[in-house]
Amino acid sequence: MRQPEYRKVYSILRQEIRDGEYKPGDMLPPEHLIEARFHISRTTVRRALELLSRDGYVDAKQGKGTIVLDFTTVQRLNALTSVSETLKSRGFAVSTKGMHIDHVKANTKVANAMKIKEGECVVRIQRVQCANDQPIAIMINYLVKELVPGIERFNEQFTSLYAFLESEYHIVFTSAVEHLSAGVADFSEAQILNVPVGSPLLISRRITYNTSGPAEYALLKILGDKYEYSVYMEGRP
Repeated sequence: MRQPEYRKVYSILRQEIRDGEYKPGDMLPPEHLIEARFHISRTTVRRALELLSRDGYVDAKQGKGTIVLDFTTVQRLNALTSVSETLKSRGFAVSTKGMHIDHVKANTKVANAMKIKEGECVVRIQRVQCANDQPIAIMINYLVKELVPGIERFNEQFTSLYAFLESEYHIVFTSAVEHLSAGVADFSEAQILNVPVGSPLLISRRITYNTSGPAEYALLKILGDKYEYSVYMEGRP
């Protein structure tokens, strides 16, 4: 099946933004120059730009042109922070699209991570995190239930879990171990994140500790083209 012209133009401009040919703060060429470059109509140009805007790559201002946005968010791995806090620090408006808090029995993976018995009851928090109203991550957090009594009453009342736990329950996180892997969105995940099936995902499995031991196990599935991690390294072993 032949790809529509506006999709081709969208893909080319998106790749040029990703490759750094257009950096955050740069202006894309005016519509008439894009029209001439690709030998397409003004309507086709505008459809391509609308897609770029929808996916968070550009912001089109009437009468001012199209500015390139910082479409990625970088989280430093040498600091204990959350996706929500990282997004906020980069200037994104962070919101939660749906949240559900319940109690479940820990399966083998959760139990091993949290060093508890399989079948032991834990708190589970499921939510979809958004940046500038666009879904960016599916999050599932498991917590030691004794640390967060009555947390169900706070359903839909916070966006940053770590900041909430620190202020409401006075939990002090001391360290974390995080495992990162690559994946692709299945049908359900694609529907939630509003992306095509097979889109790249960054999968994070994190165990977070307080002074008593493991306090949380988190499974995060984050859009791979809109979020990245950086690692600070010093010296040779």
